[in-house]
Amino acid sequence: MPQPGRPRSFDAEQALDRAMEVFWRHGYEGASLTELTAAMGINKPSLYAAYGNKENLFRMAVGRYAQVEMAYARDALDRPTAYEVAATLLRANVVALTRDDRPAGCLSVQGGTACGTDSAAVSEFLAASRLAGERTLAERFARAVEEHDLPGDVDPTALARFVMVVTEGHAVHAAAGVPRADLERSAEIALRAFTATAYPDGLRPAVSS
Repeated sequence: MPQPGRPRSFDAEQALDRAMEVFWRHGYEGASLTELTAAMGINKPSLYAAYGNKENLFRMAVGRYAQVEMAYARDALDRPTAYEVAATLLRANVVALTRDDRPAGCLSVQGGTACGTDSAAVSEFLAASRLAGERTLAERFARAVEEHDLPGDVDPTALARFVMVVTEGHAVHAAAGVPRADLERSAEIALRAFTATAYPDGLRPAVSS
């Protein structure tokens, strides 16, 4: 943490955004301190003073990513029906993964995919973050069951895991260069599978305007 009485000579939030992009492009282990400090416009002592260490900086960058880059997920959870939740999440996710002004893929997926044993805590942190998102989605689908939007025999946890597996798979493919149009087609297939499972009688609430 910075020492009391010593004002920072840089914009900590802007520097964090730049660090987030470096981690996003290179992953936790692939992002060197030299690359991070160069992108952030600070030196190593300033990085340690403001953020603690590389791992803590990464955790803060992931938090920033969730707050800013994944705002679409919070919007999806606010949709009035389970179908709209899934449709918004699957479609908006594809757009987020393939923006021209952002690195391809997802920081929370590829940030720790190549971590070795020395960085096991980072991989565990990312896995826990993804599972927390899955639990939140499962809770939303459970609410849909209580509201009779979903049939009572639907498994909210399994349904949430299916949606998350698709979005995480899309992240891997986006990082590998698969075009947005291809991922959009995949998302629509997944949405049809979601509908067939969640509404086996073929009836679902009308999508709100």
